[in-house]
Amino acid sequence: MSLSTTRATTRGVVFVHATPAALCPHIEWALEHVLGRRVSLEWTDQPAAYGQKRCELSWVAAPGTGASLTSALRGVTGIRFEVTEEPSPGLNGSRWCHTPRLGLHHAWMAPNGDAMIHEGQLREIVASAMPGGDIAELLDGLLGTAWDNELEVFRYAGEGAPVRWLHKVG
Repeated sequence: MSLSTTRATTRGVVFVHATPAALCPHIEWALEHVLGRRVSLEWTDQPAAYGQKRCELSWVAAPGTGASLTSALRGVTGIRFEVTEEPSPGLNGSRWCHTPRLGLHHAWMAPNGDAMIHEGQLREIVASAMPGGDIAELLDGLLGTAWDNELEVFRYAGEGAPVRWLHKVG
């Protein structure tokens, strides 16, 4: 009787929300290097940023690939992206967001897509909050609220919907 080993896999998606067109080949090379296979990306115009392109790539690979993809993309200057990795046996899912202004944010993800805050993170917030301080602000940092706010217009525009710019007056 022979023993058979199966290699665990998980799935995820890379969303490049906005990049200068000149960087598209570099992004493809970075993704190919991590995934160990050729990728063919369909680049489309990003209506929320004139002259920029967007794409997405679904992937299936070993757990931890999302972190490797994020590291590879983080090395490409001036792009906005998100990488998701679904939960796999014994591991939570993850989401990484990156913008040129804010840098990188990571959150653990529940199977339903909610960001999870772990006990250690909550203890750190409680310990570091000054008396009368704003715990909500610290929680927003863990949840990646600033990243979501900055990327939302790119996500919306990426669905082919017209972009409506809103300005606060008064």
